[in-house]
Amino acid sequence: MSTHGHDPEAAVASLRGQGVKAVRLLYTDLHGIARGKDIPIGHFVELQEEGVAFCAAVMGTDLRHTPVVGGEEGYVDFAIRPDLDTLRVVPWQPEVAWCLGEAWRLDGSDHWPSCPRALLARVVDRYATHGLLPVVGPELEWFLCERDPTAPGGIRRYVDQLSRVYTVGAISDPRQINLKMLLWADELGLKAYAGNHEFMNSQYEINVKHSGALDAADRAFMLKAAVKEIAAMEGLVATFMGRPFTDQGGSGFHLHLSLADTDGRNAFASDEAQVAPLALRFIGGIIRHAQGLQALLGPTVNAYKRILPDSLAPTHANWGHDNRTAFCRVPNERGSRTRVEVRTGDGSANAHLITAALLLAGLDGIERELEPPEPVVGDAYRMDDAHAGTKLPADLGAALDALEADTWLVEQLGSELVSTFVAMKRFEVERFTEAVGALDLEVVSEWEVEEYASHL
Repeated sequence: MSTHGHDPEAAVASLRGQGVKAVRLLYTDLHGIARGKDIPIGHFVELQEEGVAFCAAVMGTDLRHTPVVGGEEGYVDFAIRPDLDTLRVVPWQPEVAWCLGEAWRLDGSDHWPSCPRALLARVVDRYATHGLLPVVGPELEWFLCERDPTAPGGIRRYVDQLSRVYTVGAISDPRQINLKMLLWADELGLKAYAGNHEFMNSQYEINVKHSGALDAADRAFMLKAAVKEIAAMEGLVATFMGRPFTDQGGSGFHLHLSLADTDGRNAFASDEAQVAPLALRFIGGIIRHAQGLQALLGPTVNAYKRILPDSLAPTHANWGHDNRTAFCRVPNERGSRTRVEVRTGDGSANAHLITAALLLAGLDGIERELEPPEPVVGDAYRMDDAHAGTKLPADLGAALDALEADTWLVEQLGSELVSTFVAMKRFEVERFTEAVGALDLEVVSEWEVEEYASHL
C-alpha cells in the first residue's frame, strides 16, 4: 500500500523503484465485478486528479451485456478517481500495481449516485458522528472449476470427492492452487491468514482478518478479483455464485460486524455473558430491515437455491447465540472478540454494498433503540414461523419487492442506486423466466451457470 499519503508523484516514484510499469485502476460495479483500466505509470499522475472516464451505463449493465439503465441519459460518462491509499504491487504480476477508485461526476461536484464504495464511505462517516467505528470481518467461499464443454453450463468441479472439508495439501488441491492464492493474497496486503478446502466438493475458502469497514470491503472485493484472476491464469474458473451445482450446497459471504469506540475498544463488549444493549439494538435494526436487505444479500436468481432448510443459510429473520441456523449469529466469544455474524449473504453479493446496507440497518436500530425479538434456541429450520421469525423472501423478485417497500432503506442507500439495481435485476428475472420458466429451488439450470459462473 502507499506510504505517501495523497502525494501521487511520491507514490509513482516509489512504484517505479519497485519495477512497476502500469497501474490497474479498479472499481466495483453494482454486481461487485472489478471493472477498470490499465494505465502506464508515466500517465498515472496526470490522470489521477480528474480521474479516468468510463461510460456510466456500466453501473446499469446486466451480465448478458445489456445496458438496462443509462441509455435514457445518452450514455454519459463518469470519472473514476483513484484512492492512493489502496495502491499495492501485484505479486503474481509485479510490473503492475492495483489501485481502487470511486465514481464521480465529471465536474467533480459529487460522487456518482450509484457508486457502492462512496456509499460505504458515507455510512462510515455517519457512525463517526456517534463516536463509533464499524469493524468488519469478511468470510467468503467459492468453487474452483475446470472448463468442460460437455458439462452443464460448460464447467465441472476441479476436485470431486466427498468429505474433504477442512483438508489441505495435494489430496484436496492437487495443483496447490488455493495455497498459491492464499500466499499471493497475503502478499497483496489482503491480510489473508488461512485457507482450506470447504464443505462442498471443490469449494475453497481463504480467511482474511477484520478491519475498518471500508478497508475490509476493499479487501473482500480484491480477494474476489485475485481469486478469479489467478484461477484464470491456471486455466480454471473460480466462481462465487451461490450454488453452481444441483448436487451441492452453496457458497456464502458472511460478515462479522462490531463497533469500536473512540478509544478503539469494542463497543459491543460486555462484562457479562449477556449481549450488550448496543449490540442488541444493532441486531434489532438488521432484523427490522431484513426483508429489504435480502435483495442485496442475495442479488441473483440462483442465490435463493442456497437459502434452504438444513443448508446453514438462514431462512428467517432472527438471531441466536452461536446458532448457525440464525440470520444474525452472536458467537460465544466476548470482550474484544464480541461481534455479530450475518450469515445470509450469498457469495455473489457486492462487498461494499452489503456492508453499507447492513451498517445502515444496524445504525437505524441504534438511533431508534430497536429491540430484537427473543433469540432462537436450537434448530430454527424446525420451528414454525411464530418462533423462527419472519420468513425471508423466497426468490429474487420477492426480495426486490421488499427492498422497494422499505422506503427508509431506499432513502439511505440512495434512490438512484436502488432504482438502477432494481431495474437491472428485474430484467434479469424476466430473462430467467423467459428462458427457464418457473423457479425450481432444487435444480440449478444451465442458464444460471452460464449467466453467473464466469462473472461472479
